[in-house]
Amino acid sequence: MSLVPEETKAAPDTSRIDAWLDIACLFKTRSEASRAVSSGKVEVNGQRVKPHRVLRPGDEIVIQRGNGPRQSVIVRAFASQHIAKAAARQLYEDVTPPPTPEQVEARRIERLLRKAAGPVSRRAPDRRDRRALRRLKGKPA
Repeated sequence: MSLVPEETKAAPDTSRIDAWLDIACLFKTRSEASRAVSSGKVEVNGQRVKPHRVLRPGDEIVIQRGNGPRQSVIVRAFASQHIAKAAARQLYEDVTPPPTPEQVEARRIERLLRKAAGPVSRRAPDRRDRRALRRLKGKPA
């Protein structure tokens, strides 16, 4: 327990990138943020970094998530501990350009194709599945 009142605790001037990404709610956990940074999915000022990299106000962070678009944010502030998600949005400025109409349409078509393909089963077909497959192929059940 700290003897210093909450009002007098000052936010730090710098922070590790993995901790900041977690506190800013750009990743769910610090370990997930650390894994993304280590695997090269996060760049600071155009350079790949390690999880212990110290951030400063004004640093530009680019995050690549899967095959989706790259998210660009500029560091504005720091927090010493987790804060509400609405307040965490004040820690950065999102400068990601909005998607073009072609990108929006491509994402919509991709979602429809995934939905039409149905769920991917990770198990061997059981009796009911085999009968349904036979019916689809036009063979007697």
